[in-house]
Amino acid sequence: MITLSVIKADIGGYVGHSSSHPLLIEKGHECMEKAKRDKLLVDFHVTNCGDDLQLIMTHERGEEDEAIHKLAWDTFLECTKVAKELKLHGAGQDLLSDAFSGNVKGMGPGVAEMEFEERGSEPIIIFMADKTSSGAWNFPLYKIFADPFNTIGLVIAENMHGGFSFEIHDVKEHKKINLNAPEEIYDMLLFMGAPGRYAVKAVYHRGSGEIASVSSTQRLSMMAGRYVGKDDPVCIVRSQGEFPAVGEVLEPFTNPILVEGWMRGSHHGPFMPVAVRESNPTRFDGPPRVIAAGFQLSGGKLVGPRDMFDDPSFDKARRIAGEIADYMRSHGPFEPHRLPLEEMEYTTMPQVIKKLEKRFTDLE
Repeated sequence: MITLSVIKADIGGYVGHSSSHPLLIEKGHECMEKAKRDKLLVDFHVTNCGDDLQLIMTHERGEEDEAIHKLAWDTFLECTKVAKELKLHGAGQDLLSDAFSGNVKGMGPGVAEMEFEERGSEPIIIFMADKTSSGAWNFPLYKIFADPFNTIGLVIAENMHGGFSFEIHDVKEHKKINLNAPEEIYDMLLFMGAPGRYAVKAVYHRGSGEIASVSSTQRLSMMAGRYVGKDDPVCIVRSQGEFPAVGEVLEPFTNPILVEGWMRGSHHGPFMPVAVRESNPTRFDGPPRVIAAGFQLSGGKLVGPRDMFDDPSFDKARRIAGEIADYMRSHGPFEPHRLPLEEMEYTTMPQVIKKLEKRFTDLE
């Protein structure tokens, strides 16, 4: 069995919230290389999406392993030291605890992990996002695993015809529900269509029970009780065989849907698919970006990555995203560009309202 763990954190932006300094990636690589030499890891890849440092690791220790999570935590601490030396913006902002306590869940970093038996050919796509929240994966995961207009394999591939099961989390009430496609898609969409509260945690092949996809559903604001940045989630998708083909996995991102996040985590903006080198959002700290790193696993080794959105066929999506950004920005501080009040309860808005609350009077 091999475990694929993707653990990310914003531990310092260069410049502002736009990107990660090369020295942070270098330090992350140094920490991961030592862990590989010590046989803790089978393999690794370090990258960034915007100002988020991404640790992609393979190992044989299973999910939620204390040693792997401590490795990620210690790596983020070492990178934070570098960030502070460089006076990077928000150094260590995603590290919400002073001490490691078994695993990084609830401590700030985002986590997506899956354990599985490696197949004869194991293509994996790892999506990483910046300036958005965990519910951003709801739309693409529905399209990939439940929509035959996107994924023709659901219709014509016998090994996919039985559909997939979706594990959906209520990130506010800390509850979960499992629903099956295709027969329960109307019920699924009731929840998945509200990504501010409900997020798809995992998807399973119903015939085999095999894990098909897993995402990070941590919400930083829920952990900290105050606004400390958007979640900037990650998502792992297995491909080919009894899972959707690589092209079916990437296809939903040709439509730059509106997601929450962007400037100060308080706006709706288009989800723009970009090459890794273009995942450095600067316009109004955005718009929200998504990158896709493709790997073939071979004995746990990460063969890759291939930059899956570095493809001119996504140029139209990027152009449309730019037009959507223009339109949404024209609303300024008005909804629906700005998030509704209930979604801004952990931003700076409560402080503004508190300052003015004594000036409110009852209607006669």
